[in-house]
Amino acid sequence: MTRISTTIHPHTPDSDGLEARFGVRVAAMLGERANSTAPDISERLRFAREQAVARGAASRRQVQMAAVVVGRGRSATLAEHLGWWFKLASAAPLAMLVIGLVAIEHAHDKAQIAAVAEVDAALLADDLPPAAYTDPGFAEYLKTSKE
Repeated sequence: MTRISTTIHPHTPDSDGLEARFGVRVAAMLGERANSTAPDISERLRFAREQAVARGAASRRQVQMAAVVVGRGRSATLAEHLGWWFKLASAAPLAMLVIGLVAIEHAHDKAQIAAVAEVDAALLADDLPPAAYTDPGFAEYLKTSKE
């Protein structure tokens, strides 16, 4: 058994050369081992290789046929094939985002209006002088005194 020992450092300037030499050594070892495999294993490998080549050729033909179909006359995109439902489904997340942002803004505005209304009600119902309401901590005092 041949032992391969190579140390590859990612920052070595000659790492491509080392990788190429390693690949050549591995290919040589596989070639040596291929000659000594059992006939039934060789036959199964040959059959699997032929199937893989046939599948690859079939998929290349399908890709070429699809390119020919798309290339005729005009370029057909997925959105054109799916129609307006696809366009509507694509715009739905954006519409939901806008609706959500509008709802958040509306709720925020209502909360601010309620806070100002609470301060105004306290101002109108209390015997304090209006100068007391200009104190920045007075709104907090009103909130904590009711709790």
